[in-house]
Amino acid sequence: MIDSTVKILKALGEPTRLKIIRLLEEREMCICELVAVLDMSQPRVSQHVKVLKKAGLVNERKVRQNSYLTVNEKILEGARVIPLDALMRDRLENIPELADEFARYLGLDDNEDVIACKANRCWESNI
Repeated sequence: MIDSTVKILKALGEPTRLKIIRLLEEREMCICELVAVLDMSQPRVSQHVKVLKKAGLVNERKVRQNSYLTVNEKILEGARVIPLDALMRDRLENIPELADEFARYLGLDDNEDVIACKANRCWESNI
């Protein structure tokens, strides 16, 4: 129990991974969408996701070559970390530390890299 708790807290102790968890709390997202929202390279985002998966915090669903991620609600259910609870319940637009990511999140439907990736044409984009 201690080891799994430490793994979860370490995974959440990194700002980017905490942002990913918060974004996934909003909706299921493809890796390419996280790349666009976080404005990071795909390998860097994938490394963060790998840590979150290893801690059991996210679920992955594969569709062809794309990975779609959701928060593992069972792991976070009943968490008593008050700041985390507040973060997860607040609206994205009300979180100052996510202002840049929220602006990109709003533009996902028009993001050419995301559109290409979800159509399995990643090789045509910069992702």
